[in-house]
Amino acid sequence: MTGPLSGLTVVEVSSFVAAPLCGMTLGQLGAEVIRVDPIGGASDVRRWPLAPDGTSIYWTGLNKGKRSATIDLRSRDGQELVQRLIAEGDGVVVTNAAGLSWLGHDVLAAKRPDVIHVQLLGRGNGSTGVDYTVNAGVGFPLVTGPAEHAGPINHVLPAWDVCCGLYAALAVVTAVRRREESGLGARITLALEDVALATAGNLGLLTEPQVTGAQRQRLGNAIYGQYGQDFASGDGARFMVVTLTRKHFRDLVHVTGTGAAVSALAEALDVDFDSEGDRYRYRDVLSGLFATWFSDHSADEVTATLSKTTVLFERYRTFAEVASGPKVTANPVFSPLHQPGLGDYLAAGLPIAFDGQHPASAAAPALGQDTAEVLSRRLGLTSADIERLTHANTIDQRGNPKPKDDA
Repeated sequence: MTGPLSGLTVVEVSSFVAAPLCGMTLGQLGAEVIRVDPIGGASDVRRWPLAPDGTSIYWTGLNKGKRSATIDLRSRDGQELVQRLIAEGDGVVVTNAAGLSWLGHDVLAAKRPDVIHVQLLGRGNGSTGVDYTVNAGVGFPLVTGPAEHAGPINHVLPAWDVCCGLYAALAVVTAVRRREESGLGARITLALEDVALATAGNLGLLTEPQVTGAQRQRLGNAIYGQYGQDFASGDGARFMVVTLTRKHFRDLVHVTGTGAAVSALAEALDVDFDSEGDRYRYRDVLSGLFATWFSDHSADEVTATLSKTTVLFERYRTFAEVASGPKVTANPVFSPLHQPGLGDYLAAGLPIAFDGQHPASAAAPALGQDTAEVLSRRLGLTSADIERLTHANTIDQRGNPKPKDDA
């Protein structure tokens, strides 16, 4: 399947999540993405989880379908090779590497005025930050977890990395379109912290204390402003149940046989449970009424019964259960992939379907496997040139990650 970005080449100098996700997303949309790593690999080349032979499941997951070139980024010759790949290619580079003046917008724009340069930052002032520190400073860990818990609770999803990577991909596509129309390049900066702050603001979490003087409190597994709660079935499974509308709530009341009790409660409290605000305010007592029905039924019975209603629900599952179940095995987003070092597995492609098809993923490259091919095809280097650069340790084609420090 030819993607909508077919014909576009993007050079990526990156590590960890946001920038590699940007590149992989562009690749799944059809672009050719050339990931450039220092010789031996960047800091994420051996990041956990690892396959039995030491291959990083993490690294291969975020670099599917890319080309890999390993170049000495500290040498002038190596830096010039990367600059040429950008300037003599399509003039698009995505990076989260900090402190590389030779990779900066102004230097590249002097070589190609219409360059599209995307720089991912930790914070808007240029200082460092990662998802876990940014999240701590925005407020989410202090409203996550049980209401009675006193300290912060981090979540395992690097949400700001993911959002930042997708924002970056959108920025590239937008800048390419503008360049096609106007001939202008772009200097784009995107800070992880700004993504988190903007999201918190858009969701009202930062607006609420400014406008009302109040701030969000911990709710456990409840949903702010709506009725939602987790319940345990009689055989120990847990379900998340959400009612966003009056119909959802009425169906839950009906199926749990709590109509009379809910009506009596509404009359006693002088409230209207057709109002989402009242459902939220009295969520604890409502949950107490519903919990009995769940505990009296097995997981299969709960699933079968709620499936016949409009109630929004899902059983809590482990990653292993999901990986072996129909959410993956029968989902067109996933397709068989042979990944050297990992073997055969079902790999996620692009979640977006174009004309009913989800672009599938290709295997991630071995580190440096495409170095010679990229330099010869893109820059016209001869075999003798490649041999000379290899002998000088300016490039590496072996593709074997070697331990390295972060310097």
